Amino acid sequence: MLRNNSGSSKSNKDSNSYNSKKIFLPIFIGVGVIVWLFVSEFEVESFKEISFTGQSILFILLGFFFIFGRDFGLIWRFKAMTDHQISWHQAFHIHVLSEFTSAVTPSAIGGSGLVVLFLNKEGISAAKSTTIMIANLLLDELFFILICPIIFLVLPIQDVFNSTSIISSTIETVFWVVYSIICLWATFLFVILFFKPDWISGIVGFLFKIPFLRRWRDQIGTFSSQLTYASADFRNKSIRFWLIAFGATVLTWSSRFLVVNALFMAFSNVGNHLVIFARQILLWVVMVASPTPGGSGLSEYAFKEYYNDISLGVGPILVITIIWRIISYYLYLFFGAIVIPRWLKKSFGKAK
Repeated sequence: MLRNNSGSSKSNKDSNSYNSKKIFLPIFIGVGVIVWLFVSEFEVESFKEISFTGQSILFILLGFFFIFGRDFGLIWRFKAMTDHQISWHQAFHIHVLSEFTSAVTPSAIGGSGLVVLFLNKEGISAAKSTTIMIANLLLDELFFILICPIIFLVLPIQDVFNSTSIISSTIETVFWVVYSIICLWATFLFVILFFKPDWISGIVGFLFKIPFLRRWRDQIGTFSSQLTYASADFRNKSIRFWLIAFGATVLTWSSRFLVVNALFMAFSNVGNHLVIFARQILLWVVMVASPTPGGSGLSEYAFKEYYNDISLGVGPILVITIIWRIISYYLYLFFGAIVIPRWLKKSFGKAK
């Protein structure tokens, strides 16, 4: 008993330490950039323009509603992709855990890889968890691949990239590079999901030749056969299944980007909300290249610069930037800090 309690105590201590370190870095970077923006561009008259009216509060609440719509879309997709083998409660935990890991890792890395672990700990086989992760990634990339050309068809390119911003040329260059990579990445995901699951097995088999992983090599054969079966299962899914999954994906991303529209409506009667929405999509694509955890720091600065042509003044734009990051980023750090210790105790505590 003493040994088990000691192990459990050590596990809790380590997980708490891990959470504190992982949460502190992105918060420090993000808050630091916001403070720098305030200090460098502080003008009393600009901040006098800010007024929190009943309308402001209503649209800020609408922003929260949109982010919860995004959460629902992701949770719904997890249930659909597992053929409803997990409960809504389990899907919620998986969602919060994956969002937290995405928030504390560089955007280019993300937390998608750990979704396999989260799903597996909720009773989904490792092979099926792997195919679900790949399918979700493919659906996300497909959304951006399809929506970006539509944006350029309906809006002038100079409006989308904000030609008045000092970073517009940089954003445009990075966008086209990242968009090209996304197209190639989506093609690769499509091939390994539906036609070449053995490529994944080969990569996993190679990794398990590493000395400290060799003791699990005997299980690779089982994993490979299950992966082939899971791939065939996805390949034979109905059109209705994929329409539901992609519908949840569209709901997820659209809701996320509509948060910014709601926040602009809270402080102004700005007209072209389609431009605001489109810029969010392009900014998100660009932030994929961010080396900082969750794009912290760069997101705050790029957001403020990217929308500087909208006649709100410095004060309102900075306030919108802060609220936007709280709703779409720091909220998940908070929820993750609550959920992760309990999930670790439930998932790994019995093994101690």
